[in-house]
Amino acid sequence: MYLFFEDLRSAREGVLSLGFWALQVYRLGHLRYRFQSKLVRYPLAAIHIVLSKLAEIFCGVTIGVSAKIGRRLVIEHSGAIVIHGEAVLGDDCVIRQGVTIGNRYLNKPMDAPVIGNRVNIGAGAKILGAVNIGDDAEVGANAVVLKDVPAGAAAVGVPARIILRKTES
Repeated sequence: MYLFFEDLRSAREGVLSLGFWALQVYRLGHLRYRFQSKLVRYPLAAIHIVLSKLAEIFCGVTIGVSAKIGRRLVIEHSGAIVIHGEAVLGDDCVIRQGVTIGNRYLNKPMDAPVIGNRVNIGAGAKILGAVNIGDDAEVGANAVVLKDVPAGAAAVGVPARIILRKTES
């Protein structure tokens, strides 16, 4: 329940945020993994299937139920957002409209990105394959990330090139 209120405080539009509600549908579906009993898991799964389709239709956000999403994810603008079921997102990340976090090759369907904490992902960005995005990294708008991005760096362009930023000493 605490995740609900953390997510709500993080959502810039509060309860009117479509991204917030899509995230709550994901969290409800992911909740079933905490239970062993089929009497609990199956009804939660059925409810999640219906709600996730509604989230896709009305919010424009698809989040794979088995994805691992940290605390306080902000989906700043919903619409055309896809998060692979094997993706991992850290705490305090920001995602904007048109972002795809998914696999790259048909013959490697389970390869998905691992995204660190406090990562800022610009509108239209695509992060594809088994890549790692380090903590505090930035992914520019419309960037296509196909290789690892070190912590604190920026990835921009198509395909993305890595820009190392100077750290304060």
